[in-house]
Amino acid sequence: MHRPGEMRERAFEFDSPERLGEGMVAVQLGENIVLEVRMEGLHDGILVSAEVETTAVGECVRCLDPVSVPVQVEIQELFAYSPDEAFDFAVHDDYVDLEPVVRDAVVLALPFQPVCRPDCPGLDPETGLKLADEPGRAPREVLDPRWSALQDFTNDTNQPGA
Repeated sequence: MHRPGEMRERAFEFDSPERLGEGMVAVQLGENIVLEVRMEGLHDGILVSAEVETTAVGECVRCLDPVSVPVQVEIQELFAYSPDEAFDFAVHDDYVDLEPVVRDAVVLALPFQPVCRPDCPGLDPETGLKLADEPGRAPREVLDPRWSALQDFTNDTNQPGA
């Protein structure tokens, strides 16, 4: 690959060597990861373009049901032939280590607050029951007791000339 213009394509399929992510959703240890890589030789190094596909599992932040989130990430990173401060990654013995690049890209692509569906109503704040199971029930409006003194006022009393 030390010749500019040379290109190689590879496809890899492997199990996740560790849990990726620490939030409400993560790619679990042993989860299947598909990696399609294209490496292009440049004058300064190797340009790696890759597509990563896997599945993350966790809980819905609204109703706590299990969720499965497909993760698809595109990566493009330059691996320099000589270690230099200008480049984050380097080629070592004609090999590129994609593990930190893939790990960082997958973790950053995970949703911060996963939901089972976009219109998930969540849980009832009083009973803890799922609102999706009781579609006719609306949560009771809870008024802040600090505003109770204002309940006696109505729009009629604030009219000019009243």
